Amino acid sequence: MTGPLRRTLDPAQVIECASEIADREGFDAVTLTRVADELGVRQPALYRHVDGYDDLVKLLALRGREKLAGSLTEAAIGVSGEDAVVAIGRAWREVVRTHPGLYAATDRYPCAGDVELEEAVERIVAVIARALGSFSIDEDERVHVARGLRSSFHGFSHLESGDGHPHEHDLDDTFDHLLELLIAGIRHLER
Repeated sequence: MTGPLRRTLDPAQVIECASEIADREGFDAVTLTRVADELGVRQPALYRHVDGYDDLVKLLALRGREKLAGSLTEAAIGVSGEDAVVAIGRAWREVVRTHPGLYAATDRYPCAGDVELEEAVERIVAVIARALGSFSIDEDERVHVARGLRSSFHGFSHLESGDGHPHEHDLDDTFDHLLELLIAGIRHLER
């Protein structure tokens, strides 16, 4: 007589499940108990793959940044200058719209002092900086501009995803105005 079949898990399945819960129901719905229930295992089985809730949050933050970096990279292919800024900005918003819970995880675990998360952030900045290559600004300035774009896109998307824009203005129009403002600032730095 054999016992019940054991489910084989791996870390990728755990993170995928947590990501799906976050996107479907919001980041705060993600708990180890909830992930275990969704996977049909007991919570202690998860500890073979994550070192607890904080580790799960960190892994989700990494995955969110990887998703963002990949989308930005794809958006920047074949475009340059102003078109690159627009493409990256729109790709950023699209990631937040399609993966709101996963994106929210990027703010839930401190980056400072964590090598993996710091590197993930730097990859995002590097993607943006590369996309700025056709602007006549030096390399140091390009990094500052990339960080500024990252901050602007994150801030806008964060406010948008959390109903932080209470006025009746069309948010797509507002985002287009933000893009114009940012591009004008970059053009000013070229002088």
